[in-house]
Amino acid sequence: MTEKIVFAGFGGQGIISLGQIWSYCGMKEGKSVSFYPFYGAEKRGGIARANCIVSDGAIASPIVTRATSVVVMNQDSLAVCAETLIPGGLMIINSSLVSIAGVTSGGESLDRRFRVVGVPATEIADRLGNQKIANMVMLGALAKRTGALSLETVEDILKSFFPESKHKFVPLNVAAIKEGMGS
Repeated sequence: MTEKIVFAGFGGQGIISLGQIWSYCGMKEGKSVSFYPFYGAEKRGGIARANCIVSDGAIASPIVTRATSVVVMNQDSLAVCAETLIPGGLMIINSSLVSIAGVTSGGESLDRRFRVVGVPATEIADRLGNQKIANMVMLGALAKRTGALSLETVEDILKSFFPESKHKFVPLNVAAIKEGMGS
């Protein structure tokens, strides 16, 4: 199994953290992983992307030129993700902020060319009490849809990922991940 993922959105949505946590979870589950971030110079609001690969075998390069899955957190990232995703690949969109209506790739509507799954991540995060955890909703949705990671020990993984001063936020992040897995 090799899953090549592009996470894309704008600065402040936790895209880089999402990629780091996805890779860290893969590492803790005994997989080979790579993480390659890309972001604009802006502090918030600029482009943010993370290329991640999780594999049972060796990884030749951390660059994802043809993704098997993409996570699209904002409308502006939709086109670049559609360009990168292989035909039949998994496209998970934050349906709170992204619409595929009228958008095409390769002359086809996105829902015909790809397996598109809409997850209202921002709405779910808002309902849980903090829009900043929309990225964790998407983490859960991606894990469920790809099967690349089990996330069985996600609470322990988050505790080892975050510094102790942030451990008070772990239960909220776990709740967001579970909501994403159930969406």
